[in-house]
Amino acid sequence: MAGKRGLGAGIDTLIPKRQESDSNIKTEVKTIVKEVDTIDINKIEPNHSQPRKNFNEDALQELADSIKQHGMIEPLIVQQGEKGFYRIIAGERRWRAAKIAGIKEIPVIVKDYSNREIMEIALIENIQREDLNPIEEAEAFQRLIEEYHLKQDEVAEKVSKSRVAITNALRLLKLDEKVRQMVIEDKIKSGHARALLAIEDLDLQYDTAVKVFDEKLSVRETEKLVKNLLKGDKKREEKKLAVDEQLEIVYAEYAEKLKSIMGTKVNINRNKDGKKGKIEIEYYSSEEFERIMDMMSHLQ
Repeated sequence: MAGKRGLGAGIDTLIPKRQESDSNIKTEVKTIVKEVDTIDINKIEPNHSQPRKNFNEDALQELADSIKQHGMIEPLIVQQGEKGFYRIIAGERRWRAAKIAGIKEIPVIVKDYSNREIMEIALIENIQREDLNPIEEAEAFQRLIEEYHLKQDEVAEKVSKSRVAITNALRLLKLDEKVRQMVIEDKIKSGHARALLAIEDLDLQYDTAVKVFDEKLSVRETEKLVKNLLKGDKKREEKKLAVDEQLEIVYAEYAEKLKSIMGTKVNINRNKDGKKGKIEIEYYSSEEFERIMDMMSHLQ
């Protein structure tokens, strides 16, 4: 490692401080300052558990230009890995921009956290900077719940959000995969997406999302569109049920006619589409079977 550097502004938001006396806090800050080192940028690798998957290229270039001019103001937080490499805990965007800027060494704070703490810190940093799209955020919340067995209210407390916000975020993961991608690409907002959740038919959900994007509908307009679609679906369903009920009556009459002709119980079972089915003729003895077969042979 190269020489020590000063602590960048803002990094203290990621390092928990004890609520003690001013003298203790000052001592702690001095300790943190001593932990800031510079590391060869090629010895640093991204965190594959990082909740953020999408990085805006234009924004990265702007940050790279700023780093060229002003240097790295805030150090990365990293954890020592294998073979002399370091894994990023917080600051992957700055690391990517520094590579674009051609920086050879960057300031870091080396810490030792559990996998759960690493994910929490990375998530909190991205949320504070508003760097995550709604789907990435929801996926990160889901991972905390599934992998680390946290409850929704515990996740809410850790990321300083309401439990309702966590619940609403998680609901987005029920969207059709193509609709989720539209949210990631910022073609529709999370408000649009939540309105689309009411559409259970995933193909229709995606087609409606495309319509929302193409026609640049507002969230309120999207809610109205979905409401009208569901109202139409309900009417079609009611009409279909009425037709099915009528057909049931007709086929029941057919079954009764066959019963009177065959002299035994006859069932007509239709498939859901109503186009196919089967007729079942019951018999209760070998003699009755022969009687029915004899009757059918005379129908030829």
